[in-house]
Amino acid sequence: MASKLRITYVRSAIGYNVRQKQTIRALGLTRLGATVEREDSPMVRGMISKVRHLVRVEEVNDETA
Repeated sequence: MASKLRITYVRSAIGYNVRQKQTIRALGLTRLGATVEREDSPMVRGMISKVRHLVRVEEVNDETA
């Protein structure tokens, strides 16, 4: 059973590096307050670690999703 991550965009990327803005966009986050669910994988975890100061992450079980 693969778990998912619920990622919420909580802080603006204005004033941060272009790479961080691209990472936010690659996660599927388009505007502040947006929330997406992604499969929990090393690739997604790596992306989150690069922008952890801009997002909030929650683990979601498949039963509750």
